Amino acid sequence: MTDLAFGIDIGGSGIKGAPVDLVAGEYADKRTRIPTPQPSTPQAVADVLAQLVDSYHLADDVPIGVAFPAPMQHGVVRFMANLDQSWTGVDLPALVQRATGRSVTAVNDADAAGIGEVRYGAARNTEGVVLVVTLGTGIGSALVVDGVLVPNTELGHLEIDGYDAESRAADSAREREDLSWEAWTERLQRYFGVVEDLLSPDLIVVGGGVSKHHEKYLPHLHLRAPIVPAQLRNAAGIVGAAALAAGR
Repeated sequence: MTDLAFGIDIGGSGIKGAPVDLVAGEYADKRTRIPTPQPSTPQAVADVLAQLVDSYHLADDVPIGVAFPAPMQHGVVRFMANLDQSWTGVDLPALVQRATGRSVTAVNDADAAGIGEVRYGAARNTEGVVLVVTLGTGIGSALVVDGVLVPNTELGHLEIDGYDAESRAADSAREREDLSWEAWTERLQRYFGVVEDLLSPDLIVVGGGVSKHHEKYLPHLHLRAPIVPAQLRNAAGIVGAAALAAGR
C-alpha cells in the first residue's frame, strides 16, 4: 500500500482532483477543478483527466481513484444519467489507464464518499454495518460492512408509499416544494425508517450540502441506529476514491 494516491471526482459540470495523503485522509496539495467538457464523451473526459493528473508532479507509481456519477460493475458503466450517453458499456479504469499510464480504480461517486467517511470521517473505527446517505438533487447511498463496500446500492430509488424515495425525501424535494424543516423531517423519518428496517445498520451517516444544517433535522429523527452528519463534506468523494485506489 502507498501513502499517496490521486483522487478524482467527475461531475456533470466539473471534474475535481487532488493528491491525497492516505495517512491523514486529507488533500496533500490544493484541489484543482476543470469544467466538464461538452459533449462529455468518454475520450473527451479521459483527456481532461490526463491533463488534471499531469498538472501535478506525481511519481509514476501513484495510483488514481475515480469517483463517477453512475453505477458500475467491475469498472464497466451500466447506464448514464449526467454525462454523454456514449458512456454506457465503457470500461472506465481501462480508459483512464490508457490516458494516464497509471493504475486506476473506479467507483460510483456515492460509494466513494461512503468509503471516505468510513476510513477518515464520521464512521471511522465503526464496526458492523454503516450506511452513508447523501441528500442532494437525489439520494445517494453507500453500504459498508466491516470496512468492505457493497457497491451500487442505489437506495435512493426504493419505492416507498408508491413513490421513488428521492422524489419525496431528497433535498431537492424540500426546495422544490418549499417544505419547512419539520415537514421535510417527517419525510426523512419515513425514508430512514424503511431503510433501517431493511438493513439494521449500526450507524447512519448523512452527507450532501444540506448536512451543514444537520441540527435542523437530524436530532428530530427517531431511529434505532445513531444518525450523524458527515465530516468530510465535499472532499469525501476524492478522498474515498483515492483510498480505494491504494487498496485501503
